[in-house]
Amino acid sequence: MKIVVVNGSPKGKYSITLQTVHYLEIKYPDHEFSVIHAGQKIKTLEKDFSKASDLLESADAILFSYPVYTFLAPSQLHRFIELMKENGVNVKDKYATQISTSKHFYDITAHKYIEENSLDMGMKYIRGLSADMEDLLEEKGRKDAEKFFERFLWSVAEKVYTIAPSSELTYDCVPATLYETNKGKNKGKDIIILTDETEKNSNLSRMIARFQSVFGYETRIVNISEYPLAGGCLGCFRCAVSEKCVYKDGFDKFLRENIQKADAIVYAFRISDHSMGSRFKMYDDRNFCNGHRTVTVGMPVGYLVSGNYSAENNLRTVIEARCETGGNFLAGVATDEYDTDKQIDDLAKSLTFALETKHTAPQNFWGVGGMKIFRDLIYQMRGMMRADHKFYKKQGIYDFPQKKKGKTLMMYGVGMMLSNEKILSKMGNKMNEGMLMPYEQLFKKIGAPSAHNEVSAKEKEKIAK
Repeated sequence: MKIVVVNGSPKGKYSITLQTVHYLEIKYPDHEFSVIHAGQKIKTLEKDFSKASDLLESADAILFSYPVYTFLAPSQLHRFIELMKENGVNVKDKYATQISTSKHFYDITAHKYIEENSLDMGMKYIRGLSADMEDLLEEKGRKDAEKFFERFLWSVAEKVYTIAPSSELTYDCVPATLYETNKGKNKGKDIIILTDETEKNSNLSRMIARFQSVFGYETRIVNISEYPLAGGCLGCFRCAVSEKCVYKDGFDKFLRENIQKADAIVYAFRISDHSMGSRFKMYDDRNFCNGHRTVTVGMPVGYLVSGNYSAENNLRTVIEARCETGGNFLAGVATDEYDTDKQIDDLAKSLTFALETKHTAPQNFWGVGGMKIFRDLIYQMRGMMRADHKFYKKQGIYDFPQKKKGKTLMMYGVGMMLSNEKILSKMGNKMNEGMLMPYEQLFKKIGAPSAHNEVSAKEKEKIAK
């Protein structure tokens, strides 16, 4: 595959994000990577966009690579995208994805910006990688990068991608009663479809039946409208100590033994008053018997949603943020707005992929920021929230940065250098070179040249092996 990398960093070859791209280039030598230094050379590109246009149009896929600047991508990358549109670059039906590096502060809005612009230009968008600036220097970070790229390649091969919503198509699915839902399906996985649907031939019922028919594993439906919930959460905090709900309806035991032990969950609901409806909300609130414990980390989830989902920005945020905070890979959200059968089929494929490869992805701002808030809250209230405190301590969630004294002292030294004009003038480009030094050591360790050096196809193949 020919991949054109649009490097949005104004630092050009000194970009931290570009090091992850270089790592993937080394690990996957069968694919051709070409880089456009959009961030560094935007003034030149404004004068003549023809070479960039030719390169983009010759690509099979476009990979946007950039650091997150102030909630979004750098202004130079904004301008590059404007130039793509102004020059009428034909990238329709090409695959698009992205890699960003940041400290996860609103990387979500940056990714949404790239996704929306990719869809504007008719590209087939595949979810990108949101990495911490230093992730590549850790084994887990490198594995996350490889997992991302393998999922990207799988998505291309299986034609699983996001397309722009269209109001022209409506859902006209085969009635649910005509589907063979679990006949001849694989066993060995416990897949739950959690719903509150009571109508047998509604759009949502047909969507559920369609999913069951195309999904490769047997599924079981848990209908929360049938469970005798005694009431909504009272906020009494009794469960914070005992892990048991004050209600005697057995829901806490049912939740832990019949739902949370599953291999995957698909939530199915109709949008009601810009939410999932009161019954689903009661179910969610009663999950507080787990306190603030992320007990389903690593479990992939999916959603079947009936209604005008694309217009529900807040609900979309809630769904994605819940997955990120809970450590769940979101395999997809299928709606009945447009191309419903394809959306459901893609969700089934993605969920199967996540189950069979144990696919996970690093958390973005919602997950990282949310857990830091809970981390501080539980630590302060550990005398009362004993169950949460025990869990957080065991899982190593108490990662307080104040304890990293070595790094704090190092930053004082960096601050002193940056405030001295004489030192800065003598340093020249050594600051950027110093920031890349750990990455240079990484590439040296795995027997690869740095991102500055050209690598032949034979060398790439040798390194990858």
